[in-house]
Amino acid sequence: MRIGGVDGVPTGWVVCVVSGIGSVPASGAAETVEMAEAEVRWSVVPDAAAVLEATAGCDAVAVDIPLALPVDGTRREAERLAAARLGPARSSLFPTPPEPVLTADSYESACAAAQRVTGRKISLQAWYIVPKIAEFQQVTLPAHVVEAHPELSFRTLAPQVRFASKKTARGAGQRVAALSSWLSPAAALGDLPGAARMDDVLDALACAWTASRVAAGTAELLGPGADARGRSTAIAV
Repeated sequence: MRIGGVDGVPTGWVVCVVSGIGSVPASGAAETVEMAEAEVRWSVVPDAAAVLEATAGCDAVAVDIPLALPVDGTRREAERLAAARLGPARSSLFPTPPEPVLTADSYESACAAAQRVTGRKISLQAWYIVPKIAEFQQVTLPAHVVEAHPELSFRTLAPQVRFASKKTARGAGQRVAALSSWLSPAAALGDLPGAARMDDVLDALACAWTASRVAAGTAELLGPGADARGRSTAIAV
């Protein structure tokens, strides 16, 4: 199996491609695998087109960014389901802005566009990821590329853990420990790109874990359906 996990960084995207790893059961618990068989390649690429190039040949790729837009002014069902499952961590999931927001040239104009469609302004945090959402709207998306949410992946991988903020040492350690039941930290974290932060690479690995479930056919798809362009509206976990 060859799978990819992708997370945004200030200069573009951090991409991990994992080869030689076992599949993950539908229950969410990771299998024990021969860690020596796993190979992890890291890269930081500038845009969505480069992400698709870096992950070419993967059986599945999971990206931490909305890939489908709301069909109307209401929040996507996938996001409502994911937010409910995240509980106290639901603030890590921003509502996907409607299409008119993607062409806004300022936060103020983005808020105005969102308010016309949804009746609400968008948050500043959501505005910061608008360019990255727009990037993936501008490429032809292969069927094996899916949307994921790292915090949802971590909580499915280790449901017994009360995760601290990923920005803290405790939170980073908890996430490394959760991933270690699936992949050797030494293999995964031994040669990281300098342009990525620790929380970014851990999020990319969590997305890769979800991608392994997609490739194996054991992933859960929250909010299945299609947007106006025919793209899947689901968040995979």
